[in-house]
Amino acid sequence: MKPGGHRTRKSRGLCREAGRGLLDAMKPPNIVYILADDLGYGDLGCYNPSSKIPTPHLDRLAREGRRFTDAHAASSVCTPSRYSILTGRHGWRTPLQHGVLWPWDPPLIEPDRVTVASFLRDRGYRTHCVGKWHLGWDWRLVDGRPACAGFEIGVDDFERRAAIEARIDYSTALRGGPVDCGFDTYFGVDVPNFPPYTWFAQDRLTEPPTVAKPKSLMGLAGRMKPGWRHEDMLPAFTEHAVRHIRASSPKPFFLFLALTSPHTPIAPNAEFMGRSAAGLYGDFVCETDAVVGRVMAALAERGIAENTLVIFTSDNGPECLPSAAGGSYERARCYGHYSMAHLRGVKRDTWEGGHRVPFIVRGPGVAAGETCDRLTSLTDLLPTCADLLGVSLPAGAAEDAESALPLWRGAVGARGRRQLVHHSSSGKFALREDDWVFLDTPTGDDIGQEPEWFQAERGYVSHEFPGELYQLRDDPSERRNRYGEETDRVRAMSETLRRIREGAPAV
Repeated sequence: MKPGGHRTRKSRGLCREAGRGLLDAMKPPNIVYILADDLGYGDLGCYNPSSKIPTPHLDRLAREGRRFTDAHAASSVCTPSRYSILTGRHGWRTPLQHGVLWPWDPPLIEPDRVTVASFLRDRGYRTHCVGKWHLGWDWRLVDGRPACAGFEIGVDDFERRAAIEARIDYSTALRGGPVDCGFDTYFGVDVPNFPPYTWFAQDRLTEPPTVAKPKSLMGLAGRMKPGWRHEDMLPAFTEHAVRHIRASSPKPFFLFLALTSPHTPIAPNAEFMGRSAAGLYGDFVCETDAVVGRVMAALAERGIAENTLVIFTSDNGPECLPSAAGGSYERARCYGHYSMAHLRGVKRDTWEGGHRVPFIVRGPGVAAGETCDRLTSLTDLLPTCADLLGVSLPAGAAEDAESALPLWRGAVGARGRRQLVHHSSSGKFALREDDWVFLDTPTGDDIGQEPEWFQAERGYVSHEFPGELYQLRDDPSERRNRYGEETDRVRAMSETLRRIREGAPAV
């Protein structure tokens, strides 16, 4: 078992019949996993009829596939969410207990950790990663020492980190990135608003950052390659993704397309300006939708759409900070567009809007044109792939995950998860159990961003309890805190959360 591993019974007890049945009449399917960045549950038309953003390609994907209404990222921020997608393990089981990785932080994925990419590559897949990484690199100084020495992982001490930028050795290979985590190829960026502002290919920078980023260009201060433009990221990622699809052979492939949109910097290209009724952010979502359309078209042109699983989701809820073209609350006030839809909470929060995300699956064996309201998690990708291929995972892998393949297929009686742990940016925990969610914190608002006008509009009232408890079936907007009424349930769920945090399996 891997260090810190905790075997989960269900992640080992996979649905073999489902996996074999899907593959009886076909070769192993290609897998395209498209991960949007900070996209809200209510941004897509197929999730929110009142959305002010046209998303025709994603709406079509939902019509042709299965749309999940109770799917959750493992965290309400980026790095731990991405870690869990690739490993099937909670990010809080690593040294990163809160927040995200910052410039020059080391790799978060352990060298011997099984990932979706390494698992599939070992079973004959070609594996490609395109786009945002944000899971750390083994950066080195010019004297060979690790750049992260003296930093506490995940602590945003910007001044100290900026002070060492001039001593980073940009010419050497970067260990710990995608090609060391199971991917055959990689092209992308680390984080769109972090230095260095340049392209990464395989384990190196394609061009060293030699000039200072101007203050007019959104993002942390730092160096960039000459001529860097935020607007170039989505087109470049799309071209590389399409190129992999067009060059595909009879050998199956896994393409992890990790977009930088609609995360800040909000930088839609000119052809998408004005396409939405939700400002620049809405236009950026339109461009995100167009990327999905390009990928779907490339699969059809290559003649492999029928044997390709396309999965679309987001790493967490929508950004509320003003840097995101005003933020989700201001967008709701000004445009009447609610990125969180009817949910409470946004990115970083423990409330539902921080981690409940759109999740759509289309492909062979998937129940098409249906909606699934069962509980599922982005953490479950690795055991689902194992189930798909009808093979077992190595011992110690994906210890916090279970196969979601029966849900994808619409199997009769498939119930989905009973329990799920949520984790906020500041390290607060919540436990979902059936229709109930227990927040082990006085408020799900992680950084105090929920405005008074929004609280009044939704009918939210303050309380003095040390935690919160909601019955989501009848109260999906989390208006009525049942903490004081359901003391036995609070006590039991609190104890269950404690045991899971200490290593006990979820059920």
